[in-house]
Amino acid sequence: MKPYSEDLRERVVRAVAIGTPRDEVAATFAVSVPTIERWLRLKRETGSLAPKPVAGPVAVKTAAVMAALPERLAEHADATLDEHCAWWREASGVEVSTATMSRALTRLGWTRKKSR
Repeated sequence: MKPYSEDLRERVVRAVAIGTPRDEVAATFAVSVPTIERWLRLKRETGSLAPKPVAGPVAVKTAAVMAALPERLAEHADATLDEHCAWWREASGVEVSTATMSRALTRLGWTRKKSR
């Protein structure tokens, strides 16, 4: 979910600053009272209303897998997700889940349907 814009945050804080009750500000701007309080605290503590960066780890596994997969797929087109994961574990020493492997294959436009 994307953070609220800085402009909205400033208008909400300004409305509270001129004395408008928080319940009324919440209804006017369609935000919750706890959100207003969080923005007021952020403004008081940092002097800014800029949204914090979205948390999450950097995808370090995917880039390496994506670089190595095309060659692997050319040689072993019918390998299952588990087989691809086992190959990557042996080749790099890094374990990836079948979900990660599936996402990498999808990004490459590779189908998982296997021949019999």
